[in-house]
Amino acid sequence: MTQLINDTGFVADDWTGGFCTSGAANDCVALDLASDANPEEVALSGIKIIRVDFPSSADGRGFTIARALRLRGYTGRLRARGHVIADQYAMARRAGFDEVEVHDEIANRQPEDQWQFRSDWRAHDYQSRLRG
Repeated sequence: MTQLINDTGFVADDWTGGFCTSGAANDCVALDLASDANPEEVALSGIKIIRVDFPSSADGRGFTIARALRLRGYTGRLRARGHVIADQYAMARRAGFDEVEVHDEIANRQPEDQWQFRSDWRAHDYQSRLRG
């Protein structure tokens, strides 16, 4: 099982549809992207949600993918999935992710309060600290 996390904490997953892999049929509205996917090759038309895989918490390629998708104009839901830890939540939000999906074992090791501590992600970045 997995746990979905957004700025309010642990939430129920309201996406009831499945996910297609990159290069699947044209009628796909939910896309699973691997961490080595090229975001420039993703057809964004009609996609409502994109889930980007994080195979390891040390693998930051997903952040780059999220940023590239947002720069290309993608405005749908963007979800980080896999080995994301609470300390990375603010970075995930700044990169463009709307939510994070982690396995229950990660959610159990890092309870909701640890994620909520980082939910005010705009206030704790380097630029904000410089501005005072």
